Amino acid sequence: MTAPQAADLSKLRINRDDPPPAVKRALGRALWLTAAAALIIAVVVVIGRRGGTVPVQVVTVSTTTGGTGAGGGASGSVAVVANGYVVARTKAAVSAKIPGRLAMLNVSEGSTVKKGDVIARLDNADYAAAVGQAEAGLASAKATLIEAQSDRDQMQRDYVRVRDIHAQNPNLVSPQDVENADSRARQAEARFGAQSARVDAAAAALRVAQANLENTYVRAPFSGTVLRKEAEVGEVVAPSVGGGLTRGAVVTMADLATLEVEVDVNEAYIARIHSDQQARITLDAYPDTAFRGAVRQIIPTADRQRATVQVKVSILDRDPRILTEMGAKVEFLEAPRSVAPVERPRIVVPAEAVRNANGHDVVWIVRDGRLQKRDVDAGPVSGNFREIRSGLSGGEQLLVGGIETPKEGQRVKPNNQ
Repeated sequence: MTAPQAADLSKLRINRDDPPPAVKRALGRALWLTAAAALIIAVVVVIGRRGGTVPVQVVTVSTTTGGTGAGGGASGSVAVVANGYVVARTKAAVSAKIPGRLAMLNVSEGSTVKKGDVIARLDNADYAAAVGQAEAGLASAKATLIEAQSDRDQMQRDYVRVRDIHAQNPNLVSPQDVENADSRARQAEARFGAQSARVDAAAAALRVAQANLENTYVRAPFSGTVLRKEAEVGEVVAPSVGGGLTRGAVVTMADLATLEVEVDVNEAYIARIHSDQQARITLDAYPDTAFRGAVRQIIPTADRQRATVQVKVSILDRDPRILTEMGAKVEFLEAPRSVAPVERPRIVVPAEAVRNANGHDVVWIVRDGRLQKRDVDAGPVSGNFREIRSGLSGGEQLLVGGIETPKEGQRVKPNNQ
């Protein structure tokens, strides 16, 4: 048997130039992943630079030299603008005068009532019985009075007869009999007077019972319209009491013929308003319709916290669409002048367009897709607007929303573009 040949180890070599196939594959995957990540980062940067514009809301600044008459002939330039609500000058929460359970309710929301009409009635069986009892007591007292009157008259006649007989013949009637007759007549007169007083007391008791019965009826204090029902049949109502199962008012009603608008005017502008001044009223519900108004009253006190003065404006144009608690804008008009003076242009912008930066009023102008800050001199807020006294000339686009903290040079895009 032939012996195996020994391996020649001198022919073995280590190839240090060419890496193994597994290493090649791992290295290739790493290179591909690195390239993909770099590409993604580059795309994000490019997109970020190209699409970094923020959509914002803007308003274009316009100038004006006065208002044009509208709304039924109201003319003159606008002196002040203020917002408020429609209220009824004559309004009441109608309640019962006495506590009780509501037995009847004759109205609902929107019902028209006249002064004195019965709106509701409380359960009044006990009060009606008290009236019947008082009537019977009065009738009994009157009957007793008639009896007392008859006795008095009889005693008076007996006394006169005895007195005359004694005067004609003293031997027939003694002086004592005359005195006794006189005493009986006086007693009858006293009983008659006492019974007359009892009749008056019974009549007063009847009036009290009738008043209590009348108090179970809730009547309209004035002619108007029912706005709300505050209680339902079966609930217990009481005057000026609320909470739990007890109701205070039965209904809330108002005279819609006395509608007016209450507005809060900034005290810096109150000098421009005077009594009977014409005004133009626009309801938030009907922005395309204007109604004539006139200043009825300027409340002689200011709200120190809000720095405003309340002004009440009567609505001269009656319209069934006008309802209480509607929001309204009031434009106080200046009286037209025979020769119109040359007025400087006024710039009025929304209040949200003016911001405060380090104690100064500023606006942010949108120009060529970027924000620019500009200092302005702005007046106080009036009707959600502020007059710009200096800093703007008109035609600028101002930022009003979309960015909380704007920055100089920030790229933006108006929503209307």
